[in-house]
Amino acid sequence: MKPIRKIIHIDMDAFFASVEQRDNPALKGKPVAVGGSAERGVVAAASYEARKFGVHSAMASKTAKRLCPNLIFVPARFEQYREVSEQIRAIFLEYTDLVEPLSLDEAYLDVTQNFKEIPLATEIAKQIRAKIKAKTSLTASAGISYNKFLAKTASDVNKPDGFFVIKPHQAPAFIECLEIKRFYGVGKVTGEKMTKMGILSGRDLKEKSLEFLVNNFGKSGRYYYNICRGEDHRAVNPERIRKSIGVENTFSSDLSEQDKLYQELDIILVQLWKRVKKAKAFGKTLTLKIKYADFEIISRSRTSQLLLMEETFISKQAYEMLNALLPTKKGIRLMGLTISNLAFENNLEGRQLAIGF
Repeated sequence: MKPIRKIIHIDMDAFFASVEQRDNPALKGKPVAVGGSAERGVVAAASYEARKFGVHSAMASKTAKRLCPNLIFVPARFEQYREVSEQIRAIFLEYTDLVEPLSLDEAYLDVTQNFKEIPLATEIAKQIRAKIKAKTSLTASAGISYNKFLAKTASDVNKPDGFFVIKPHQAPAFIECLEIKRFYGVGKVTGEKMTKMGILSGRDLKEKSLEFLVNNFGKSGRYYYNICRGEDHRAVNPERIRKSIGVENTFSSDLSEQDKLYQELDIILVQLWKRVKKAKAFGKTLTLKIKYADFEIISRSRTSQLLLMEETFISKQAYEMLNALLPTKKGIRLMGLTISNLAFENNLEGRQLAIGF
């Protein structure tokens, strides 16, 4: 009989905003939005002080400012966030190599077997949170359970700076009382659809048959059928494959002049190449994303037979795609570049590598 798994989900508290408040003491205790500005753009992250007013990530900056007139906007510093994220990941790896990052600020850890031979996952979570605080001066919340779904759900219970444990015998009652909007994997649209069907809690979801859920929610129906019964057999996967590398910038004012768009494209290309080299990954597909002043979004892609491993060639492709859209009658508010169809450097030995001229 296999031992019951011990899964920890670590979630940093308001990560981007907390880093900004840490690095600038004048921001402590104040409502902060990372990204965007009072006039335009989108909020990338919000401090807990801002969240009290209803401000949240992916919200239009103007809406956020209306909800919270004293909101302070600061530019995002993703390189800094990545650096802190790497410090946190190093702490995880002191305990287990079964670490699956979900983003810069959260990860799953399987500590069923761990390097320090600590029998209690709660003790490991306690130590990790303390080390994160000591190393970075930031707080983290933790969820502990026997599968990924419950561990992630648990990490949100006592946020910020808390932890919550769901033991196997506690899971059925916990899930039955859980609001459907708090089920990980049930998005806003699906949640609204379930609510209209009278599915308001885990108990309501459990009453639906597998056939009903598959018919109404497709492949996800089987996932919903299992998780409301506390079943989630997904392994913590440290080899989770990155699918793309991208950079996008929202401009402080709408741009239409060719020279200014070229300047912004150059900035994005420099940032993209830095990320490509840091990830040690190269791709075959380059995608240009444009968002116009009226919020229309278009994208253009080019795929090469060989990997794009030369900065000059990537730049050439990006310029050609942008030039095909110029001149523009509408101002451009956002531009982005993404490389996908990735291959990683450690898997490239012996392969024909680069395309270049």
